[in-house]
Amino acid sequence: MAIPDKWIKLLKEVKDENWNMGDIVWTLTNRRYMEKTVAYVESHDQALVGDKTIAFWLMDKKMYTHMSVLSPPNYVINRGIALHNMITLITHSLGGEAYLNFIGNEFGHPEWLDFPRKGNNNSYHYARRQWHLVDDENLKYKFMNKWNSAINALEEIYGWLHSSPGYVSWKHEDDKIIVFERAGLVFIFNFHPDKSFPDYPVGVNRAGTYKVILNSDDLQFGGENRVDSKVLHFTIPETFANRSCKMFVYIPCRCAIVYKLLDD
Repeated sequence: MAIPDKWIKLLKEVKDENWNMGDIVWTLTNRRYMEKTVAYVESHDQALVGDKTIAFWLMDKKMYTHMSVLSPPNYVINRGIALHNMITLITHSLGGEAYLNFIGNEFGHPEWLDFPRKGNNNSYHYARRQWHLVDDENLKYKFMNKWNSAINALEEIYGWLHSSPGYVSWKHEDDKIIVFERAGLVFIFNFHPDKSFPDYPVGVNRAGTYKVILNSDDLQFGGENRVDSKVLHFTIPETFANRSCKMFVYIPCRCAIVYKLLDD
């Protein structure tokens, strides 16, 4: 419960420009070495009996008016989808040895779930998930669902959930950057609300050429298409962040990128 409790506490009480990267990493990794743990973003405590889902804490009532792909861009929705995607990936890839979706959090269901009971006059109104939302191509719920599917598909290939725990090489509080390696992949997160970083140094332990294999800023995931996934990144033989070499990457604000070593 520590992980979903952490996310809900941050969303309720802390502006994301004040999120502590070290605290997030500690919550995601604070378990005995190789003790198998199930990680999840939200649970019954958040999404049942009248509280809000993670998506609704992020986007609130704007979800009822600005989730159409035909509507003008909206800052609250753009921020919400970006952070929802980042929270999903970092929890999935760093938080444990299994990952649990919670009845609709994969596509950002807006409302809570509440079974008929005396306290709600035995109402069935909230006793369902609105699965039609994610199937509507005119709504932005599809972006979060595609991101969730892409994460699971990538994990099927590289198997980070049954690999050794991630090695976190970088936690920068001012830049709001987290970097770690797991299952041979390099995960980079920029939680900063408005700072993008060109030529950001990233330490890696294996020399070679790296390419982007997953990017939350892709248009299909509701992003702004600021990352060119065709660009290759070459390491140089200089130690950085306690790793044997480094490379330089462009990491936009509120973006998560996964890199792999070519020919690996």
